[in-house]
Amino acid sequence: MSSELTRALVSALDKKRVLTKASELLCYAYDATAGDEGRAPDVVVLPASTDEVARVVRIARDAGVPVYPRGAGTSLSGGAVPARGGIVLSTSQMDAVLELDPANQCAVVQPGVVIQRLNDLAAEHGLLYPPDPGSVAVATMGGSIAECAGGLRGLKYGVTKHYVTGLEVVIADGQVVRLGGKSTKNVTGYDLVGLFVGSEGTLGVITEATVRLVPAPEARATMTAAFARSGDASHTVAAIVAGNVVPATLEYIDATTLRLVEEYLHAGLPVDAAALLLIEVDGPPEAVAREAEFVERVCREHGAAVERAADDEARERLWAARRAAYPALARQSRGTIVEDATVPRSRVPEMLSAIEDIARRYDLTIATVGHAGDGNLHPTVLVDPDDAELMERAHSAVAEIFRAALDLGGTLSGEHGIGSAKAPYLVWALGEGGLDLTRRIKAALDPQGILNPGKFTA
Repeated sequence: MSSELTRALVSALDKKRVLTKASELLCYAYDATAGDEGRAPDVVVLPASTDEVARVVRIARDAGVPVYPRGAGTSLSGGAVPARGGIVLSTSQMDAVLELDPANQCAVVQPGVVIQRLNDLAAEHGLLYPPDPGSVAVATMGGSIAECAGGLRGLKYGVTKHYVTGLEVVIADGQVVRLGGKSTKNVTGYDLVGLFVGSEGTLGVITEATVRLVPAPEARATMTAAFARSGDASHTVAAIVAGNVVPATLEYIDATTLRLVEEYLHAGLPVDAAALLLIEVDGPPEAVAREAEFVERVCREHGAAVERAADDEARERLWAARRAAYPALARQSRGTIVEDATVPRSRVPEMLSAIEDIARRYDLTIATVGHAGDGNLHPTVLVDPDDAELMERAHSAVAEIFRAALDLGGTLSGEHGIGSAKAPYLVWALGEGGLDLTRRIKAALDPQGILNPGKFTA
């Protein structure tokens, strides 16, 4: 990239917020996706306002240089990786909660706001922002909206797209557009807010978001159900949902993950179990008592040993263990490939069987955790990125996992997005017609192809 372009960026921002040193740039060459070799950008910019974002995008447009919007870099699909050099635009400096509006049960935030911080502020008003990705303590609102993140509460509460009612976006020509707002009902024209949610930075840079909040539940009951056979656990998931009880969370943890998490955290998990369900019901106290009793009964009918968390401290210990799954797995090998193939919830037992079969045939360790209640599983392949033969087997196995999910009526991703990692398989899910339509939308909004190129629309 030319020195003239760098000078233009310094003029648009200031020298301190334009990074050009090789050691600084290397930090932005990767996200949390395993097996991606990464490429350092030519420059990183740290705008502090919408106007500065627009200036950067206009400079990039005039020069024909790629721009890669970036939040905290917790993407697991290569969504934040600068595939072709150019400018990484980090929104980390735009981290203000602009408004928390209890009367309308919503908040207006800048993209750099960490999700947990928003929830801490909402809790002061008895409110909750339900999307709850595993990286909630560091993931930012802009990135989670761009990826349409889900999380542990997805079964009952849905995912990010169900909570975004308004956006401010800088599009590829540098124009600032405002879409939607605080109204909970809005069918005025095309759903342009929905178009940008989950677009992975390929259509615009999110600079502000209005999101719905909901009343925090009055009561909760959290329990574990340990199974001697993994198949019993997966069938229990189907039985609970079939009973018209919708837990806030219904998580599946396999034996490999249980053992490694216990070694990591010493949380008191039953390491002799073949699988564990971690379940929470919430709502009014009477409903919680009734639903918890039903869930426990179904689990025992399927052979589980059930334990209920006695207090908030025990509950937090269980959720800390669930969130520690990926760090615990990462300690076991030099790399992990974390996927999120998703199937209809009734097909979860078949999908788990397919993953176990694929692991055997390719002689791989594949640990599976996931939001089993909504069919969103995270098979995690333990790998060594320097072992070419192992990586080849791993990628072949991942392709088979995607194919199995699609054959069961599922999809490639429930919450991690497509990015660059899953782009080769997108046609399997969308077909040629759907892929062509996706590319036509991209071409209409970004004719130069400067926004996050090399991702699913490439």
